[in-house]
Amino acid sequence: MKRTRKSLLLALNWVLLSIGTTILIILTQPTPVPAQAPASSTIETTSTPKTETSKAQQLEDALQRSATPEATAAPQPSPNPEATEQSKPTETQPTPSPENNDPNKPSAEEPAPTPEEVARQLKFIEADRLYLAGQIPEAEKLYREIKQPFTKIIKPQELKPAILDPAQLSPAGKVYWREAEAGIASKLQTRTLVPLKLLVEQYPEFILGNIRYAEVLKQYDRPKEALDVLERASSLYPDQPELTKVRIAALAKEKKWMEASLAARQFAILNPNHPQAPEFTNLAEENLKRYKSYIRGEIRGNAIANIITGTLGYAVTGSLLGPFSALDSTIMLLRGEESIGESVAKQAKKQLDLIKDETVVGYVNEIGQKLAKVAGRNEFKYEFFVIPEESLNAFALPGGKIFVNAGAIAKTNSEAELAGLIGHELSHVVLSHGFQLVTQGNLISNVTQYLPFGGTVGQLFAFSYSRDMERQADTLGTRLIVATGYAADGLRNLMATLEKQQKNAPPTWLSSHPGGKERVSYLEELISRSKYNRYAYEGVGRHTEIKAKVKQLLKEKKERKEKKQDS
Repeated sequence: MKRTRKSLLLALNWVLLSIGTTILIILTQPTPVPAQAPASSTIETTSTPKTETSKAQQLEDALQRSATPEATAAPQPSPNPEATEQSKPTETQPTPSPENNDPNKPSAEEPAPTPEEVARQLKFIEADRLYLAGQIPEAEKLYREIKQPFTKIIKPQELKPAILDPAQLSPAGKVYWREAEAGIASKLQTRTLVPLKLLVEQYPEFILGNIRYAEVLKQYDRPKEALDVLERASSLYPDQPELTKVRIAALAKEKKWMEASLAARQFAILNPNHPQAPEFTNLAEENLKRYKSYIRGEIRGNAIANIITGTLGYAVTGSLLGPFSALDSTIMLLRGEESIGESVAKQAKKQLDLIKDETVVGYVNEIGQKLAKVAGRNEFKYEFFVIPEESLNAFALPGGKIFVNAGAIAKTNSEAELAGLIGHELSHVVLSHGFQLVTQGNLISNVTQYLPFGGTVGQLFAFSYSRDMERQADTLGTRLIVATGYAADGLRNLMATLEKQQKNAPPTWLSSHPGGKERVSYLEELISRSKYNRYAYEGVGRHTEIKAKVKQLLKEKKERKEKKQDS
């Protein structure tokens, strides 16, 4: 009895001490300082890699040599240039093949490239050379000869010039507009919504019609449909400032401050010479501050609860690990995204046997920095690391720390495809997906640590991106590679191969992620609808040389491991 009273007294003292410490931390939080730019400089897309022009013959020789069983580091082009070989999305576990279910069993020799595949690779290299030399029409003609049409032919709408004045509408359009205005005046829902719906469907170029339709949908408590209308109109006419402003305001009203910030920043980045560009930059910063303020408020609200759950763990188990874990995680969350990324990356770098080869790491870093430059979150310090693992995978930590498996280089066919993968992960960072999940999962993780296998449950909760998050990362990732001059279908091509590999996967609705076929479809639609250029820079020659180097590094690692096991 005496020991129980003593334990309770110690627990009570710990609660008071923890609460006091938490309040002190909250009151003394410093204003976050934007991260400094990384030391490594970004290499511009316009610089022509010398491998594209001076080593075509060497590449052809290397491809031919790969026909021998001894060739282990030669590039392996895919028969379908639209898709990567054996690729899969970053959050999906590798699909085991019947021939090699045992991870310790050596993989079968990759098939040697055919003469047709070698010729196709060389055509890509020539097209890339022409593209970088500024001979765009010649390059595009060659790209069109090599690349196959999309699996589903989508005829993009002919984009008509934006209409800002109702007087410019056709007679039928004017009738819809008059009927809608009459419906608004008489406050009749059906009479208002029906003509507006027809108006925006038949005259999407009428900017005021889209704005009015969204306003009426919000008035009748249909905010999601209103956002869909504004998103669709903004994707067609991204240079219309009033339309973008209305969308930003609608997102902010729904407390989607991060999306509002990105919409504003994208307008400023894509239209740098527009007179209202500075205004949109300010809107981006304002909404970003609102988002950060909201997140910090959520964390503060959970701070006391986290400390109490930690103290409860001490009372139950007699271990101080629980309270310290709760307190540490709360402090980290209060310090922000950069702090979480730095902390976890520090541990990861200690535990992972990262590739140190300057050529390989520099290649991945160059691609990543190009994409980060146009992403719009300059407060982060972006760092890119390569893990010597054979599977095609990557993951992103909050604050801009991105880890890419060497297999992602070895199993993609071009720089554009690898850029699509990195762009997808970078989009999770820019959209703060990981930070949102960590914030939401913080309390759950602290509670579940006292349950059997609780830590695993908390970890899975923290890193399960939702379907919406995956779609957002796919969409923004595609926009990022387009903005940096890569072929628009880089990410789509990865997903095409994934779709082929998911024949035995569970139905789409049973997964928290969009299925491969669904992802290919909406990426094709996005590229076609937005008229993104898929006949742009692929970066095949340079990627092939880096790919061969990576395969050699993976082979050497495997040999060292086998030698160590034998000894």
